[in-house]
Amino acid sequence: MSNEFQSMPLDEKIIYLVDNLHNLPYEIAVEGVDILSKAGETEYAVVLARDKGMIQKAMNILVDSGDYLWAALIAKNAGLEEESKRLYTDGLAYYIDMEMFGRAISAATALGFPPEEIEPLFRKGVEVESRTLDLGRTRAMIDSAMDSLEIAMIGKEDDISSGVREAIKGERARMADRDQKL
Repeated sequence: MSNEFQSMPLDEKIIYLVDNLHNLPYEIAVEGVDILSKAGETEYAVVLARDKGMIQKAMNILVDSGDYLWAALIAKNAGLEEESKRLYTDGLAYYIDMEMFGRAISAATALGFPPEEIEPLFRKGVEVESRTLDLGRTRAMIDSAMDSLEIAMIGKEDDISSGVREAIKGERARMADRDQKL
């Protein structure tokens, strides 16, 4: 099979590797990890490396792609507790630098940070996300949701429906007041 695999064009090798991911002989798997990784098929490369016992290779691929969380989990599952902790710590720094605060919070949580140390990460994440928030578009989405809710209430005269209609009416009035003040 190895000779047959070697004679395949690259695109056929990739398809073959993915289709036979869990049934490859070790010698093809070793080459296959590199082929899949270079082709951008990171997840397949990592699964193949991990399943064939190439734990360090799997972790290196993940770190190179910026996925410290998965790398740390693989280390932990392989009994490499110190390596796992190092990867979570490196990942925390990387995710903060890259402003990926959801992942930073996951790394901090895995490291056992107390809530008062995680909360600033959450706040910073909200701040970063708010920078690119299009308030006009957000307002349009809220208006659309309220319109859809009102349409869904047509013909319903129960107390809950009446309460929802009043709440929508009140919210529209508050939004209009805020718009006039701007």
